[in-house]
Amino acid sequence: MASNSLVASAVTKLTITKTIPLGSYRSIPFVRLEGMAYGELNPTENIPDLANAPRNARGNVDYQTRVVLIASADPRQSQGRLLVDVPNRGLPVSHAFYNSPRQRPLPIGSLDAGLGFLQEQGFMLVSTQWELGHGFEPPQFVDTNGETRYVEAAGFAAVRDVARFLRDSTQPDNPLAGSVKRVYAAGYSQTSRFLKSFLLNGFNLVEGEQVIEGFHLVGGAAGQLPLMASGTGPSTVAGSTPAPPNLEHRGVHEEPFTYAAVVARLLARNEPLPKIFVTHFNIDYMGGRASLTRTGAHGVADLALPETVRMYDIAGSAHLNMREQYKLCESMHGQLDWSPPLRAQLIALDDWVSEQLEPPPTCLMLLRPARADEAVYGAPQYLPEATVLVPQTDADDNPLGGIQVPDVAVPLGTHGRPNAPVTNVICRLAGTYKPFFALQQERLQANDPRLSLEERYPEGLNQYVQRVREVSDQLVAQRYLLAVDAAVIVNAAADEARLKPKPTRSIFRL
Repeated sequence: MASNSLVASAVTKLTITKTIPLGSYRSIPFVRLEGMAYGELNPTENIPDLANAPRNARGNVDYQTRVVLIASADPRQSQGRLLVDVPNRGLPVSHAFYNSPRQRPLPIGSLDAGLGFLQEQGFMLVSTQWELGHGFEPPQFVDTNGETRYVEAAGFAAVRDVARFLRDSTQPDNPLAGSVKRVYAAGYSQTSRFLKSFLLNGFNLVEGEQVIEGFHLVGGAAGQLPLMASGTGPSTVAGSTPAPPNLEHRGVHEEPFTYAAVVARLLARNEPLPKIFVTHFNIDYMGGRASLTRTGAHGVADLALPETVRMYDIAGSAHLNMREQYKLCESMHGQLDWSPPLRAQLIALDDWVSEQLEPPPTCLMLLRPARADEAVYGAPQYLPEATVLVPQTDADDNPLGGIQVPDVAVPLGTHGRPNAPVTNVICRLAGTYKPFFALQQERLQANDPRLSLEERYPEGLNQYVQRVREVSDQLVAQRYLLAVDAAVIVNAAADEARLKPKPTRSIFRL
């Protein structure tokens, strides 16, 4: 498709309706700003049906959308980094990614401070609504059948142009005027697919200039977002994904799958290449056909990644980072905390863009063909040459390879298997965690082939904590983990109640 260069599209006005003080981070006051962005689109943009929508006095097409910003109260105190948070079904994702604590992760949609990581690191944040029914009011028109249709692909341009406005505009209604030097974007699941499609359809180039320099695509598996269409509402045309009973659903798992193919399309349009991090969760290989991003639809061998792309598998991770048990799921939810690797990746992405510091190398799980008895989304019939692969596992059924956080490398149980029933969206995304028995006798009585805790760590808590410390230190040295997160992980290991410390004599006579 043609690039969206040489267009007059822009956000023309930003109205702030609410200002909420958020306290200080590193002695710098932060605020949350809520408001509306008003934009217009050149009708020649590469947006289906845009030319059918009514024009304003300048011959452009109007839209408006809700925005939320979090930034230092005085933008001059910022470090120039703007993170575009692309909301998933109307819900911001960035704080759940980067600000979540270990034991009580922030849910998708929360903008609670949590650990305050983004603010401590000096990131400014904008979350721009792009989806019909979630605060985005796209252009609309009446078709030949008399039916109102919504130009939903304008959501791509809205996300783009709000970021451009905040970076470039000197208007007095730009609260970040003059403070934005670099723009990054993060998407989760649906909006990871949004950003992949954003790139494929040429929305990252305006008037010959790149808009977003670094992308963090998390949990998008093999999908795209079929937003290049006009719908009749009230919900988006791009809301559905392949899932039981319709694993043949079209529009999401479509070629091109690999990021080599994505980059090739950008090169064909002579676009400057952004830096791209792609992060897969363990469970996305079973329920999202994630292996197709590595092999494409015509074989089983890993294809080479472009120099501007890194891909990371978080071994053992569920798609959801939640601790509360959902009553309809048959097994215990996955308990692995995936925020620490995401924090390290964001810092590495910024270093790559701003300092040209090479990021940690791609780190992927080993794969194998799925077994017939596994709950895995196989290749759809419309991709006859495709094979969906899943992670290889060890004797404990924990995955091999990928970024192995201490929970997996020094395990207390088995992580990352599919939950049930797969017909329930929460259960199929929640994954599983199956703890090891504490005692050898217990696991033998249960006919569990996995070693018990007393067999694995015969010296008890001290042995376990030391191994966790060693793995954590190695991950920090490899830049897959930040030192501050390693300290939290080691502290949690030292508090592990299922393992006993070495006995010692009390100083009191009991």
